[in-house]
Amino acid sequence: MSNSYRKNPFIGNCSHSDKPGKVNANRTLRTHVRQALRTCDDFEALILPILREVSNVWDFPKDGKHRLNTRGPNFRKWMRK
Repeated sequence: MSNSYRKNPFIGNCSHSDKPGKVNANRTLRTHVRQALRTCDDFEALILPILREVSNVWDFPKDGKHRLNTRGPNFRKWMRK
């Protein structure tokens, strides 16, 4: 079986994925929503929290992306998945 390669020469800084941060953020959001629904007396005036209120995207593991140098010595290594 042959190796698979990326289509675009971009790679994440500090981490491969934001998935752990997104998992924790959504878990926190679901917890806050459940607590709001449990403690609510008037459902017509209920305002549920949104994702940005309970998490901070600046705390996620990946700090953006950068473009790979196509002429660098490790280009083929970094393009492998």
